[in-house]
Amino acid sequence: MNLYDFDTPKVGEDFTTLLEHKNIKINRIVSSADVEPIEYIQEEDEWVVLIEGEATLLIDGEQKKLFKGETLFIPAKVPHTVLKTSAGTVWLTVHIF
Repeated sequence: MNLYDFDTPKVGEDFTTLLEHKNIKINRIVSSADVEPIEYIQEEDEWVVLIEGEATLLIDGEQKKLFKGETLFIPAKVPHTVLKTSAGTVWLTVHIF
């Protein structure tokens, strides 16, 4: 699979699982410019890297803007919401169970 072989959705986000092994799961997420802000509170830790684009998140009540190449660690049970993304934003997420 090529990480850059995708179509940008018109609305929302497309999730593709790249790897599930033992206690990790790696996803590629491709975001449109029209995302619904959903609050997530996960049971596992999550490490995120923004491969392309820009995103604004709300993490535990604090806004954080991410740009291409930046990473973020979200500990388990910390509320987080994707507020805004540019069209064609590509994320890699690593969930650690």
